Amino acid sequence: MRSRASRSDIGRSSNESPRLKPGRILNRAFYDRETEIVARELLGCVLECKTPEGTASGLIVETEAYLGEHDEACHAVAGRTTRTAPLYGTPGTSYVYFIYGMYWCFNAVTREAGLPSAVLVRALEPLDGIALMRQRRPHVSKDRDLTNGPGKLCTALGITGVMNELPLQRGPLVIRSGVAYSDDEIAVTPRIGITRCADWPLRWIVRGNPFVSGPAAS
Repeated sequence: MRSRASRSDIGRSSNESPRLKPGRILNRAFYDRETEIVARELLGCVLECKTPEGTASGLIVETEAYLGEHDEACHAVAGRTTRTAPLYGTPGTSYVYFIYGMYWCFNAVTREAGLPSAVLVRALEPLDGIALMRQRRPHVSKDRDLTNGPGKLCTALGITGVMNELPLQRGPLVIRSGVAYSDDEIAVTPRIGITRCADWPLRWIVRGNPFVSGPAAS
């Protein structure tokens, strides 16, 4: 059972010690389910990254599901390659890839091994390590822009390709329980930033959260 915290417990100042206390690390069984369910239930969980520079974390407020070889927007459409091998691996593993020659993106692998699918974490609400995030993204003037995109959040948390294909149960990358959002607080929209299968309603967001990337849900 996910530990609960009131939405009002999440401080929206830039303090380094928010009132939300992240809970237990999610086990592999959490990810060994249909990708859409995992994408929905990751909202309100806490993504945490430890590096030699320190620890940074954020509340997950936006996710997208990528469903396998039949999903033309999923990397698995190319089949099993050196790049896509993590998608075919154990649920609860990281899949970190490079885009546009500039940015890393973080995904959590879902379903049983051999069924390539994952959840892309698209946006976070910064929690701990905000000063470190600012150092890593020095040209950002507003804290709301530190982590409101998949490439932005990886830069802010220090997530890179060396963290690809790692278990999410023992670090340096982990996901912890956090806030339990009700269905009324969640919206589902088509995925954004892609051209293939762009109309599939596989993007989950926390309604009204200012840290969500892209357009809000109607």
